[in-house]
Amino acid sequence: MRKLRFEVIDEINSEIDLKLFIFSLKLFMIKDLLLQEAKLKDLLDISKIENLDPLSLEYDKITIYSPYSTRVKGALLSLIFFDKLDNKETNFTSQDADSFIKDLSTLAIELKNNGIEPNQIFMLMFSESINQSIISDSGSNYEERILSVLTSIGIDESKIEKTHDKDDSSTEFDFFFELKNKTYGIGAKRTLRERYKQFIKTAQMTTIDIMIEITLGIDLTQEKVKAIRNYDVFLFIADEVYNSYKYLQDIDGVYSNSK
Repeated sequence: MRKLRFEVIDEINSEIDLKLFIFSLKLFMIKDLLLQEAKLKDLLDISKIENLDPLSLEYDKITIYSPYSTRVKGALLSLIFFDKLDNKETNFTSQDADSFIKDLSTLAIELKNNGIEPNQIFMLMFSESINQSIISDSGSNYEERILSVLTSIGIDESKIEKTHDKDDSSTEFDFFFELKNKTYGIGAKRTLRERYKQFIKTAQMTTIDIMIEITLGIDLTQEKVKAIRNYDVFLFIADEVYNSYKYLQDIDGVYSNSK
């Protein structure tokens, strides 16, 4: 850290360099405030998922699209913020905050007059913060959500593993466990595309007692469903999709994810 401080000092060769350094430090102080504002609506959206089935389309939509929404709002807030700095607009509730923003505005205008774009400097550090925040907040990918459902219905998490099929090593089960002297192999994909064919191939070779595909079902066709069921692979689909198509309800061995 001490070496880094000396390296930074060595790079300051003029008054404008010093002002740029001070300005950057001030931006670090304001960055988290804008990040929380960018995430505010998404935090409200995420609070809704407490009452949703974790394997539903609605749950999936919120967790998938919220990060993109945060990025877009973060970029827009940054533009608005620096537009206000250019126009010396300060309307914070406390005197200290107001003084801080006025000083920041003065520095931003001076840097811009010297050919430096303050907004671009800020976006470099702000984008990194947004990315880190998205990674830490995302938490619930599809497999993790399925694991939470499996454990909620009483399956011991310590006995669930991710493994390749012993008879067909080309197939990987996202969840494999034993329950009441039966072996279960589960494949978990938001969309199946052509991956279901691998499960069909494995079903003809494996000694596993029960094979299950869990998916949202948004890319399923009646032909795919029948092909999967012809080889005794059970299929679980998001409720919204399952309830929208009668043929899914009529085919034995096809269930809604809430079941």
